[in-house]
Amino acid sequence: MEQAPEIISEPVLPKYNLNPEQEKNEIIRHYRALLRSLRPKLKKGDKELVRQAFEMAAEAHKTMRRKSGEPYILHPIAVAMICVEEIGLGVRSTICALLHDTVEDTDISLEDVEREFGIEIAKIVDGLTKISNVIDTNTSQQAENFKKILLTLTDDPRVILIKLADRLHNMRTLDHMKREKQLKIASETVWVYAPLAHRMGLYNIKTELEDLSMKYMEPEAYREIARKLSETKRERTRYINEFIRPLKEKMTAAGFNFEIYGRPKSIHSIWTKIKKKAVAFEEVYDLFAIRVILDSAPEKEKEDCWKVYSMITDEYTPSPERLRDWLSNPKNNGYEALHTTVMGPQGKWVEVQIRTKRMNEIAEKGLAAHYKYKEGSNDEDRFDKWFGQIREVLSTQDTDGVDFLQDFKTSFLAEEIYVYTPKGEVKMLPTGSTALDFAFSIHSAIGTKCIGAKVHHKLVPISHKLRSGDQVEIITSNKQKPSEDWLGFVVTAKAKSKIKDALREEKRKIAEDGKYTLQRKVEAMGAAYNQYNIDELVQFYKLPSPLELHYKIATKAIDLKELKEFQVLGDRIEIPKPKPIIHDVPVEHTHGKNISKKDSELIIFGESSDRIMYTLAKCCNPIPGDDVFGFVSTGKGLIIHRTSCPNAAQLLANYGHRVVKTKWAKNKEISFLTGLKIVGLDDVGVINKITNVISGDLKINIAGLTIESREGLFEGTIKVFVHDKEELEELVTRLKSLNGIQTVDRFDTENIS
Repeated sequence: MEQAPEIISEPVLPKYNLNPEQEKNEIIRHYRALLRSLRPKLKKGDKELVRQAFEMAAEAHKTMRRKSGEPYILHPIAVAMICVEEIGLGVRSTICALLHDTVEDTDISLEDVEREFGIEIAKIVDGLTKISNVIDTNTSQQAENFKKILLTLTDDPRVILIKLADRLHNMRTLDHMKREKQLKIASETVWVYAPLAHRMGLYNIKTELEDLSMKYMEPEAYREIARKLSETKRERTRYINEFIRPLKEKMTAAGFNFEIYGRPKSIHSIWTKIKKKAVAFEEVYDLFAIRVILDSAPEKEKEDCWKVYSMITDEYTPSPERLRDWLSNPKNNGYEALHTTVMGPQGKWVEVQIRTKRMNEIAEKGLAAHYKYKEGSNDEDRFDKWFGQIREVLSTQDTDGVDFLQDFKTSFLAEEIYVYTPKGEVKMLPTGSTALDFAFSIHSAIGTKCIGAKVHHKLVPISHKLRSGDQVEIITSNKQKPSEDWLGFVVTAKAKSKIKDALREEKRKIAEDGKYTLQRKVEAMGAAYNQYNIDELVQFYKLPSPLELHYKIATKAIDLKELKEFQVLGDRIEIPKPKPIIHDVPVEHTHGKNISKKDSELIIFGESSDRIMYTLAKCCNPIPGDDVFGFVSTGKGLIIHRTSCPNAAQLLANYGHRVVKTKWAKNKEISFLTGLKIVGLDDVGVINKITNVISGDLKINIAGLTIESREGLFEGTIKVFVHDKEELEELVTRLKSLNGIQTVDRFDTENIS
């Protein structure tokens, strides 16, 4: 039987409405449930500590309410419950979860927490406390807060696990938030927190975070897949039972103690597959996976898993390229299992996952379970190495938060590949790593001198992308120096950081010449070469630092002839006042007015009376009717993106403060360019049929049409001018109804202008 619940419709949450007495009982009920869950882990004196933390938090939050109207204290209790039940954390983490918002939102200080509960708990609470004001306006507050959490993570991983529990509860209760807030939080979740949960081995939490994010970012697609999953549930259950029956008999006869069941894939993973493979829901073959969980003795785990694999592949033919062996080489997050895809009854491919009870607990409870099984071992494990790498990058990191977040995502949250040194040592690198990333992973000095590599004894350039299983030998030269273009193809944070350091050092050497040139020039004018005058010149040339000024002078990018216009007063130089330049930028002016108002104004597009200037993003080409948001970009004014745009998650997650609420106005006078991709059977007159529907029946203007046919199939792209989404949907429906047309999809990311 299928076990995972399927989320079908969005629950309509009732507005919280309890009297003070009922409210008090409700809080006590939740608190007692938390204590019950914690009971197996309580040692002497722990219960009193938890009660003290609960009372401290309840008192501190007593006047606060959540958006739903419920008492705020229910949130910390729920976060603590997730920590205990879903992540497997203990008493200390429960106390931290109960107190996680007190320092940020109430009068309680970090000193109060330390005095009552000690330095260990105070450190974790500090790691969870957001930076409330970021002085630099170009820096993203979200990214800076994330950086702070990671700094604490390397000392105590519990901080990130509690943060994930906090994020999960916020996502579960997002219905009461305003639409733009939902978008920002959902984007941030799918951009950083879901991959982080995955990296921590918390698969169930990662899956739920992705599904909940999709529910708010892609509500239509989410509801559609949920509805179809619900409609096909009975048929799937029947098929799963048919598939499992012979396997149960074989494994029981062989004396195995096991569980076997079917699990539906998550809505988000089905949707990703639909987009990636450009197939319809009905064509996604692995809507579910069969899971086999064995009760095996530690020394027999591998052997038992392979025996069961052998039984399954005796019954059903496996797909050779779909075997994933994470028993011999577990993932970096500790995940161990054997995955295979086999041909089941009725010609359907079915994924089967084989693991033991211990492996299953690590797969579901991640890091916490991993440490439980590691107790007593002094070996540096995968997580320790991972934390060590993060620590190394953080210690040398001086980039702004957003760059750091991007580097962190590609370096530490991506899927991994295994690469071997010439001596057979294994190195784990993120997918997309190059020979140069590998060189830096061995040692910084090898990276900076790298001129090429040999992969399986064949010479390759430093930009060569590596694949799992490659054996790599690095070739170095003492004459080699890092160059700016290296940053374009390395993906690991360590490589980027070391290249930037080397470039800065090189820049510093060149800048020394510029420094002497400037000193001579300033002193020749009769002024002193002091900090005040340097700062004045940096400001005059609009540069970020004195280093940049000296470098530009050394490389002749700045001509010091301009210094003739400067006045000398005593030992100071006086900058000539710039002539006023008047910019006519209606976009900046108009949207600035809107955003400064509380909650940001609702911007309406399409009506001829509008005075607001905006541009439609080329990455997603929105049209009226699409779910959209406005993004205030520096220099380009207001840009309109679809919420399903491939860049939306990154923009909303990193720059939530620049997002403006937007909605379309009905206007049939303006047409918008959009594109469709059509695939079908190559037949006589197919182009005629397509153009008849577009121009003849629907009177839609065609801006461009290309058709390529190959081996009986054709692929076409059509650019059309439509008034809104309804008109586009009508066109898609009509085209799909034509004989021989297989798929009609809107362009998602291609630049169609």
